[in-house]
Amino acid sequence: MFEIVVSKKSGDFTETAVCNRASCEVGKSRDSLIRVKGWSVAPRHVRFEKDLAGIFVEDVSLGFGLTVNGESCKRFGPLSHDDIVAFADYEIKAINQKVDDGSVDKEKGYSALEVTTEGYVEAPLSDYMAWAKLVHTELMRKLDLGRVHLDEMGHEELCVFLEDLIQKSIQDLAKGVPESINKDRLKKIVLDETVNLGAIEDLLADPDVTEVMVNCHDDIYVEKAGKLVKTDVQYSSPDAVLSTIERIISPLGRRIDESSPMVDARLRDGSRVNAIIPPLALRGPCLTIRKFSLKKLQSSDLLGFGAVSEDMVELLSNTVIWKRNVIVSGGTGSGKTTLLNVLSNYIPMSERVVTVEDAAELQLVQPHVVSLEARPANMEGRGQVTIRELVKNCLRMRPDRIVVGECRGGEALDMLQAMNTGHDGSLTTAHANTPRDMLRRLEVMVLMSGMDLPIMAIREQISSAVHMIVQQTRFPDGSRRVTSITEITGIEGDTIALSEIFRFEQEGYDSDGRVRGSFKATGQIPVFYEELRERGINLNLEIFNT
Repeated sequence: MFEIVVSKKSGDFTETAVCNRASCEVGKSRDSLIRVKGWSVAPRHVRFEKDLAGIFVEDVSLGFGLTVNGESCKRFGPLSHDDIVAFADYEIKAINQKVDDGSVDKEKGYSALEVTTEGYVEAPLSDYMAWAKLVHTELMRKLDLGRVHLDEMGHEELCVFLEDLIQKSIQDLAKGVPESINKDRLKKIVLDETVNLGAIEDLLADPDVTEVMVNCHDDIYVEKAGKLVKTDVQYSSPDAVLSTIERIISPLGRRIDESSPMVDARLRDGSRVNAIIPPLALRGPCLTIRKFSLKKLQSSDLLGFGAVSEDMVELLSNTVIWKRNVIVSGGTGSGKTTLLNVLSNYIPMSERVVTVEDAAELQLVQPHVVSLEARPANMEGRGQVTIRELVKNCLRMRPDRIVVGECRGGEALDMLQAMNTGHDGSLTTAHANTPRDMLRRLEVMVLMSGMDLPIMAIREQISSAVHMIVQQTRFPDGSRRVTSITEITGIEGDTIALSEIFRFEQEGYDSDGRVRGSFKATGQIPVFYEELRERGINLNLEIFNT
């Protein structure tokens, strides 16, 4: 709420009115807050806007002009009590009416403040977000007026340019920005939301954070040590989250809008990104980022985490080296892709590997690798290339090994065909809770291919194509372990025969709530070990002793 006083320079006209809205206008139009006359007065001549910084005045006369304190300007603010706005034969003063609702400190003029250890009084994050939104609006206005071609700048050049412009925007608002707002912190918030990833920039830089989940602009969680933790960071608005999503997906040729409100993508460092926006996301744009590990994990890391035993590592390495087809099974976030990366380390360096993924995130160490990535449809609904098409295509690329990031549909049939036609040693992942559930899911995924195959034919394909299922599980304490290594030994009647070789036996929880248990061999020896022994290749059988 603020008061506008319009008076004629001759002194024979004065009118006062209170603006109860965020903005009000003065001119000769009937819907103006104060109506004035004159041949040099536009229908809408002067607009006053009030925000956190104070009252701003803007020339909306389309050429008639206005002055503030005798100087011609297009926009000015925040106005002080002594500033005089003039146009034609009129002078205007805008007077801010402060309302004491009990939340504002009458001496300092700020609310709900935090006091640092040095005694410096700093505003809460919510105040920073409100001011960031205001500074961002000023920044966009400056960019629009300057007609700047940002697309022609590199990332570093763009950051330097915008940092300077943000600094000027803050200086323009300086009279209204309270002392409790740290200008450098405010500048960083606006810069991050403009060219980087906004509020989550520091979260992604934290090495302890493995996943970042933006439920809405002011509700952000992270995963640390396998557990979800709510953070106190937030974006300034839902539009800021949407802008972040668009900056992520635009370089990849992806799009997100009401007609296509979901998207999978990746960051420059390879981190996996999923975004979904309204109308599907009811609380506003939602963003989930699974961080990319800068360090390529080895089997020694899994041993250190307690995810596997040394005997299991030996079996898994021989499984890959001797070209067994492996499916890594597990739930969402159980570590399937991480384990797939570790298993890929055992592929001989001399072999040609073709990888197929929705969003590229595999880190293979082999020198001869071809990476393929699926592509969604364009705005016209054309140009989509599915995982299934890529799997079919890679069969013509003379691969020694095929690694599919995840099978979730009809591509399972093509993967089985590849495994059955000389591409032994292929690796993939899929969602399932147990090895037996994995077989049922494979049957369903094959049927999703649209081929009307008898169920027995599908089972025979699975039993001859897949050699090993490695079950990965995430426990309530956040730990991830390989809970079962199971070999497919054939088909008996109408049932695929499974032989579990290693398992994790849980023995309860310790005093800190962590899962206790041990890895145990079942005493079963893999069939391929027997086959290798017949060929004169002797491997260590002691690892299977119970």
